[in-house]
Amino acid sequence: MSGTIDKILLFPYYLTLRIRHFLYDRGIKKAAAYSGVNIIGIGNITVGGTGKTPHAEMLVRLLKDRHRIAVLSRGYKRKSKGFRITGADDTFRTVGDEPLQIKRKFPGIIVAVCESRREGIGKLLALPVGERPDIIILDDSFQHRKVLPHHSIVLMKYDKPVFKDHLLPLGTLRDLPDQIKRADSVIITKSPRFDQTDDGITDEKSALEKVEAESLRWRRELGLKAGQHLYFSVIDYGFPLPVFPGEGDNRYIYSENAVFFTGIADDREFRNNLLGRYHVLDWLKFPDHKKFSSADLRHIARWARKYPTAAVFTTEKDSMRLSGCARIAGDLKKRLFYIPIKVSVIPSLKQQEFIDNLLA
Repeated sequence: MSGTIDKILLFPYYLTLRIRHFLYDRGIKKAAAYSGVNIIGIGNITVGGTGKTPHAEMLVRLLKDRHRIAVLSRGYKRKSKGFRITGADDTFRTVGDEPLQIKRKFPGIIVAVCESRREGIGKLLALPVGERPDIIILDDSFQHRKVLPHHSIVLMKYDKPVFKDHLLPLGTLRDLPDQIKRADSVIITKSPRFDQTDDGITDEKSALEKVEAESLRWRRELGLKAGQHLYFSVIDYGFPLPVFPGEGDNRYIYSENAVFFTGIADDREFRNNLLGRYHVLDWLKFPDHKKFSSADLRHIARWARKYPTAAVFTTEKDSMRLSGCARIAGDLKKRLFYIPIKVSVIPSLKQQEFIDNLLA
């Protein structure tokens, strides 16, 4: 039904997307293929909120011990131009918040930004033999058909499946839902904790049975073919860390009260996590990839002062943009923390299968 509505009400947009994919599918428009390097593309069909960066980090974490990894991103909203390898002195302004977050978590890998995926791959493959990656992870690349990845991953939120959504602006789809047929793997993100009982006890055997039952339903609804893989992932939140390590007062972490502000597409998981840890007094929500202005920072500082005993929290991605801001009030810096996140495929019994399929 949703597809019919899109065809009628959004016909020009629908037709543009259909023609574009037809040209690539028939080889009229060419996609560049590469040998000697394993290219893994990760992306989505919807706008924001599926967790592309945490899933890219998961791929790095699973593969980095046996491979030379590079992550290639557009560097959304950065001020620099062209190809750039992220270094120790870079900020969100020079490379973007997401590449900066990945580099700070995994300083031993290459994180590069470039508007052109082809140019970026070419630059990475031109590195000296000892530095050249054997795996390149393309961040947010599913709609970018100029490069043909060896393995393509599509992310989809558990509570927002594409078969219940519509094209923009009626819904959140930025591409045709049937393009999921091009994915080698589909990951259902922000899934329920199938690997835990109601008491919070991990039960891998029971989780495997639940995941297999869920997989049958999702495969049917998505129309996945036999050769396409389906996985479920969850987010785990770590111990709070200061946005400004030298100035944060860790005593606030143990306060009963908290306030928070976010500038990400979907902050519900983050909010629910804080609600499970603290008495949340108030929160502010900004647009995704928000570049905090001096006026924003003054507003946040005034707002936070209304709750003097509360810890102030933000997301890990937001912390990348805040850490480079010079005009943050000292009393806010003392109370400002972020919560690191980690994504995992569940149950863990599925992890090796997932890795094997990535490298097949």
